[in-house]
Amino acid sequence: MSGRFLDLKQSKVWLLENGRGAPLLYLHGFVDVHSVKDSWMPFHDSLAARARVIAPAHPGCSQSDENKDVEAIEDVVFHYLEFLDALNLPQFDLVGSCVGGWIAAELAARHPEKIRKMVLIGAAGLFVQGALIGDVFMMAQPERGSSYAGLRQMLFSRHDHPKALGLFPDGMGEIEDELRRYQMLRFGSRIGFKPPYFYNRPLRNRLHRITAPALVIWGEHDRMVPLSHGETYAESMPQAQPLKVIPNAGHSVHVEEPELMAQIVSDFLAS
Repeated sequence: MSGRFLDLKQSKVWLLENGRGAPLLYLHGFVDVHSVKDSWMPFHDSLAARARVIAPAHPGCSQSDENKDVEAIEDVVFHYLEFLDALNLPQFDLVGSCVGGWIAAELAARHPEKIRKMVLIGAAGLFVQGALIGDVFMMAQPERGSSYAGLRQMLFSRHDHPKALGLFPDGMGEIEDELRRYQMLRFGSRIGFKPPYFYNRPLRNRLHRITAPALVIWGEHDRMVPLSHGETYAESMPQAQPLKVIPNAGHSVHVEEPELMAQIVSDFLAS
């Protein structure tokens, strides 16, 4: 594993790289590298056994500079186009989780020629009637001053899951982890706090533009992004496989089931 800064026109991006093989761009979510931990998690380590995994931190997250131009999802897409140009990546596999999945879908809809294959994991980004995305900002406020049980319940299959307690403990956790969580919430607020809440209504009608083979994976008990969003993604992309649902997992399925998830993703990318 190595980390480095990549200079863009107006900012620096912090990225981690690991593995060899075909390039795989990984865009992180709320429970992930850059948003809680500063290093790879088991899911990413397993992916790197078969690919060159490149994981940038979103603007203002981890050690990446703020990008003052980012006020909407469209601005994030342009940020990543600059990033890809600087990295000289004309085509690559794309994997995104949560908000990272939303960014991935927006990028693929605009520039389908850049994507070899795409995997979306519990991706936000869509408006689905009657199935609102959960309010992570409200849940991020501790209950009774110290309990994050509500946030863990939203992001995991259950509030007392050992990995949930390790990443989102009650009270004050490690200061560096607390800062990364705050930075990710702050980034999320710039593109998803005001209505529309973590979705871009036109995206649903643009998914037909994504011509790459795609795989959509969801946790059975995702309480942040309802399962119907996964069904909509899978049904709307012409080369998508049927939705893959992981039993007994929540929104952070790649954290709860890292080995299984890495095997599913790697097999799809290699097939």
